[in-house]
Order: sequence, then structure tokens, then C-alpha cells
Amino acid sequence: MTAPPEAAPPEGDVPDAAPPDRPTPAGSGPDRPTPDAAPPDRPTPAGSGSDRPAPAGSGSVGAPPARPVPSPVDPAARRARATQSFWTAVVGVPAVFSVLRLGVEAGGELQTTLLLVANVGTVNLLAGFLTTAAALLSTALVAVFALGAVLRASVDRMPSGMRRPLFARWVDSTPAWFAVASFLLALVTWPLLYLPLLLPAFVAAFQLGPERLHEQRAPRLLLLAAGFAGYLWLLGPTLVDAVRQGEALALVLLVVPPVLALFVTGPLPAAVIRPLASVTEAAVLAMLVWAALPVITTPVLPLTVTTVESSPGVTEDVRGHVVTVDDVDVVLLQERGGVRYLPVGQVRAQVLCPSEDELPRRQLRVRDFHVEDSLLEGLGRRVRPVHRIDAACRTVA
Repeated sequence: MTAPPEAAPPEGDVPDAAPPDRPTPAGSGPDRPTPDAAPPDRPTPAGSGSDRPAPAGSGSVGAPPARPVPSPVDPAARRARATQSFWTAVVGVPAVFSVLRLGVEAGGELQTTLLLVANVGTVNLLAGFLTTAAALLSTALVAVFALGAVLRASVDRMPSGMRRPLFARWVDSTPAWFAVASFLLALVTWPLLYLPLLLPAFVAAFQLGPERLHEQRAPRLLLLAAGFAGYLWLLGPTLVDAVRQGEALALVLLVVPPVLALFVTGPLPAAVIRPLASVTEAAVLAMLVWAALPVITTPVLPLTVTTVESSPGVTEDVRGHVVTVDDVDVVLLQERGGVRYLPVGQVRAQVLCPSEDELPRRQLRVRDFHVEDSLLEGLGRRVRPVHRIDAACRTVA
């Protein structure tokens, strides 16, 4: 037989619970707990309900803003920035110096500067800059490589949070061949009197400490003794002449650098890294400014004394720098300022003269090379010996 249907509840009554003979399914019915709170007779599970933190960016009212996680510095990007700044300095500094030289040589006059710019070609300007400022450029590079290598060897001892020094970043981004080329440029362009300074600079730049000569101490000391003996044999006569002439600066420059080369390799103590990095960067910049003043004021054009005959039997010596020569005039930038046009038909003679900076001030020599000459100049004087200075060059302008 079919069971009779259950009686329907009275209209308007809503059942509060399931019939006793049928249990209420879990999670259903009006007494189902809301997601925000647990039933009073059951504890809220950890990490659920209203105690759970709202996810970042969910827009919950009163939720603290999410902190951005700092992205780590990409070593490749850092190296690229250091490389860009290094090559910008290498290329930009000579260009700025070349423009300043023309302005200074023109006496600050706009029209004269424009005349020089129009007649001094880029190749001539570059050649003049390299012959006069190559020593300055190589000095800056040698100082950067030497100091940067010492600071780079001390990176592990740097305080936490300290940024790597600028010179150390430049050394990391510069190929080794460029550093070697910089030292070779200094070797042929520095005056012989200052060449001993390259020894400690080279040792510092490539971290060539005495321990790298030999593993054992006795052979290492023998190699060092042989090196110092060869150095004294090469410079012995020069040192004796320096003592006789009372050249104290020459003695210091010839004796101290080889001894200093034994103690210039890193790493440095942690307490001196930060001040040394700041002081050396400022010192190199100050050295460039101090050494750049003679370079900027050094003439680009050749200095001559031109003899002109303005009228029959009347001659005049005009001292100045040759700007240009054409079929009509010889254009001279006079030593005391101003531009003078000399008709070609009146020119009777012209003598090339050395400047005052080219005249020697010391009498010391190193194996027949004058100490104020570079290797390049010394070899050139052997091929073309210095001629006697013409009497017209000694005439006061």
C-alpha cells in the first residue's frame, strides 16, 4: 500500500529544522554558518573567516597598502651604465678640451675663434691634442685603473649598504686590453723623470703583489733583488748626477716608486675604504683640472717669425702662429693678440721657433735621453737632432 502523504504545515509557518527522522545535510538550511562567522558552539578554524587577511589589491576598507618589493639590481644593467659613463668621459673630455683650446688661443674673441675653427681641421686639431694632451689623458686612465683595482679588491670588506666606488665599477666594465694600452700610451708619452711612477701604478692595476713572483720566499727575494739591481744599474749615473746638482725632486721620483710598488696591492682595511673612495675621486678630478690648464693654453698652431718687406729696404719680423696660407695672404695670429694678414709678395723669410715650454730646464740624462723628454721625443731627436735655435726666435716680440 502507498503511504499516506504527510500533512502540510500550516500556512505562514516555516520549519526551523528538519524532521527528526531525517538529518539536515551539512552546509544546507537556514542555520548554515555564514562565511564571516562560525557558529557559537564551534571555534573558528585558524586562517579562515574574518580573521583571514584580505589579499593585496582586493580593495578591502582599512587594509594596509601592500609594500612594493624592491627588485634586485641587475649586474648587466649596472655594468652597462658604468661602461657608458666611462666611454662618455673618455670621448667627451678630449672634445671639450679641443674647443676650449681654440677659444683660449683666440684670446676669447668670437671672430678670431671662428677663424680658427674654419681653418683648423678636425685631423689637425686631433693631432695637436694627442701630441700635447696624450700624457694628460694617459695619466687620468692610469690613475683610474690603479685606484679602481685596489678598491675592487676591497669589495668584500666594504660596509653593508655601501655602493661600489665609481672607479671600481669602471674597472669592472673596462677590458684588460684597454688598460694595457693606457699604460703603453703613458710609457711613450710621459717624461722619463716620471716613468718610475708607472711601476706602482701597474702593480696596483693588475694586483701583482710580491707573492705572485714565486710561491717560496727565498726565490721571491732573489727575484726582487735582481729587479732592484737592474733598476739601479739603469739609473745609477742619473742618481749620482741628481745628487751633485741638488735635484731633490728628481731623487724622490726615481727612488721612492719602486719601493712603493711593494705595498700598493689590496685589499684595504674596511675603515679606509669609504673615505679613500671619495678622496681619490676628488683628487683625480682636481689633478685633471690642474693639469688641463697648461694643455688648454698650449698653442695648436706652429709658432713662426716671418720677415716681411713692406717697402724697399725696410723689413719687419712678425712673430705669431700661422693660421693659413693661400695665394694672396699669410694669416698670422700674433703672439700678443690680433690677426694680421701679410701679402705673400712681401714675405722674405720664415723661421719655425720652439715655445718656452719646449726649452729644457734640467741637465739630467738617462742613458743619453733627456729626463724631460718622453721616449717618443727621445727617439725622434735621435733621428732628427735638435737644430740650433735661430737668432730671430730670441727676439723679444
